[in-house]
Amino acid sequence: MTVDFGAAFLMGLAGSGHCLAMCGGLAGAMGLQKRFSALFFYNFGRIFSYAIAGSVVASALFAVHTLQPNTLVYFRLLAGLMMILLALYLLEKRLALLWLERVGAKLWKRIQPLGLRLRGKTGLHHALLAGMLWGWLPCGLVYSALSWAALSAAPLHGGVFMLAFGAGTLPSMLTVGVASQRLQGILKSRGFRWISALILAGYGVATIAIGVMQLR
Repeated sequence: MTVDFGAAFLMGLAGSGHCLAMCGGLAGAMGLQKRFSALFFYNFGRIFSYAIAGSVVASALFAVHTLQPNTLVYFRLLAGLMMILLALYLLEKRLALLWLERVGAKLWKRIQPLGLRLRGKTGLHHALLAGMLWGWLPCGLVYSALSWAALSAAPLHGGVFMLAFGAGTLPSMLTVGVASQRLQGILKSRGFRWISALILAGYGVATIAIGVMQLR
């Protein structure tokens, strides 16, 4: 299965304003925005966790695919639907993926206490660990990307897909309290969200259409 890493980067970039609100708040609370090195390590840890998750879901789908070859076709339809739901999510229609975030919240309840212990810690390794833990924060944006990472059905490709997705979130996250308020304003603007949502929705519709044709 060919993986579109450009689409992964676009998903991250389109949702970077949302990432800024969720993960940027933690970075601010920990004082990471005052030190670029700490901010970098935090985001490296966050994206590393995305890559791990991408490899895991891709491995899982590969295992299922070996037992049932048609699985990828149905999962393509699901990935296309997730892309459309993501488009709605970016337009502040949170209910589109809220149900999925609630499922992820069960895992987060076990991880969050570990992350809270790192508040007030100033070491770069603490920033790295905080990022790795907060990479598992329930997020519809991340879950949508994971559905596409799984579609690769290859651990390496799934991991790299999520690395590309994470890279798309960096422009906003690395400018938290550092520079370029204008860039942050653009990424969070209504116009940018609409353009990104339309592109992603079109991508989702095209993916579903391909999946339907494969079922025939």
